[in-house]
Amino acid sequence: MRRSPIVLFVAVGLLLGLSAAAVAAPKKRLPPPPPPVPAYNWTGYYVGGNIGYSWGNSNATFSDPLLAVLGLPGASASLKPDGLIGGGQIGYNWQANNTWVLGLEADIQASGQKDSANVNSNVLVAGHYTINLAQTIESKLLWFGTVRGRVGVLATPTIWLYATGGLAYGGKNLNDSAVFTGTFPGAFAFSSTDTKTGYTVGAGIEGAVPNSTNWTWKLEYLYIDLGSQSFTGFETAIGTNYTWSANLTDNIVRVGLNYRFQ
Repeated sequence: MRRSPIVLFVAVGLLLGLSAAAVAAPKKRLPPPPPPVPAYNWTGYYVGGNIGYSWGNSNATFSDPLLAVLGLPGASASLKPDGLIGGGQIGYNWQANNTWVLGLEADIQASGQKDSANVNSNVLVAGHYTINLAQTIESKLLWFGTVRGRVGVLATPTIWLYATGGLAYGGKNLNDSAVFTGTFPGAFAFSSTDTKTGYTVGAGIEGAVPNSTNWTWKLEYLYIDLGSQSFTGFETAIGTNYTWSANLTDNIVRVGLNYRFQ
């Protein structure tokens, strides 16, 4: 049985109409994908502040010919000055690639670090002259600063571990007060403040504050050696010089917060 040409034409017309409707219907547009999150980059200048604690060693030695004449030994003390520190830093970092970060940092610190010791000695001269000497020796680190290079590796894109080292400098103060009692009572005191230079080495970790591209935190340890401080004074009693010397090494642990300029 043959199909009617009319039925065939109707079917073809329906198909053409559906195709035209599909072409004419507007296509639903999908929203554009979000832009990629930019990779964190450590390159740039920064400024910040820090606070911490320091502890060290200062070996002080006092030599006076007058004491030798009187039969008294020179004074010496092993001091361990410690205290709070705080200050500010400025620097620049350069991220070489996805692994290495290099930097240069300078800082200046106020210090409350100090320690003192009492040294007592006595002698019996010619069998009946008694001489007692009581000395108080004090060592202080008044302030210090460093200029250091930093080199480190990225543990994650936003945290890096670094080694650091360079120049250290600081103001040191040494005080001595002495009281003679016994047959020949008396007293003397002197103080010396000096700025010394030395070196520093250390290590630290720095990371980005969560949800911030400008603020970073850091935790750092430094070892500082400011060398020896010495001075000479004139002993008028017998016309000779007395000498003082003291060295200072220091350990510093501090936390800091930096603001990065981009």
